[in-house]
Amino acid sequence: MFTHAVPPHGRGSVAEAVLFAQAQAGCVASLNELMARHDRLVQAVVRRQVLGDLPFAEALQAGRIGLWQAILGYDPQRGTAFSTYAWPCIMRQVWRAIKAYARERSKPWEEVLFSAGGLPDPAVAWEATVVRQMLAELIHRLPPRLRQVVVARYGLDGSPPATYRQIGLQLGVSGERARQLHSEALVWMRHPAHSQALRTLLGRHTLADYHQADAEAQRWLARRGGRHGR
Repeated sequence: MFTHAVPPHGRGSVAEAVLFAQAQAGCVASLNELMARHDRLVQAVVRRQVLGDLPFAEALQAGRIGLWQAILGYDPQRGTAFSTYAWPCIMRQVWRAIKAYARERSKPWEEVLFSAGGLPDPAVAWEATVVRQMLAELIHRLPPRLRQVVVARYGLDGSPPATYRQIGLQLGVSGERARQLHSEALVWMRHPAHSQALRTLLGRHTLADYHQADAEAQRWLARRGGRHGR
């Protein structure tokens, strides 16, 4: 195992690159240094998650496992910021811990009842609830006009789903303009800058998924002549 000295403490890209190389070569001191430097990232990820019954301390421990894996797999030469690379690694481990904890806490008679009745596993049902919560939060973060279109289009306020013509009448625009606003809202929600947490939970957080979402946003902007039209 490597035991050479850790470079002077600093956050420059060169110093960090050396630390990553040493950690990946087996230097425990370098690994510990990187773990300490980026522990705040773990805490930031965990605080943004819906943990259910999972204790915060256990979520942190799972997140640190994800951080450790990210350190060992990170390649500074690719030009991606470490925080960008590590975030989904940490989230993935936290979600695994959440789901495992939910399964462990399920009573045997509950498991029999769910399987015998054809109902979903408690952990799966809980995950579906979290997905709905995350989706609701994402819709809430939409610009007001786009949020109004999405809520009306899908009847999220308890009303029957509205047609584009009905939405247009509500907003004082044409039905076609209402359709365009609906498309804009979907592009906004799908973009990784807004949907990273939901994408990670659903397993749609690969680089290819992000490129596809960004390309879709660029195509929409091109069709709109670069105007958001809000």
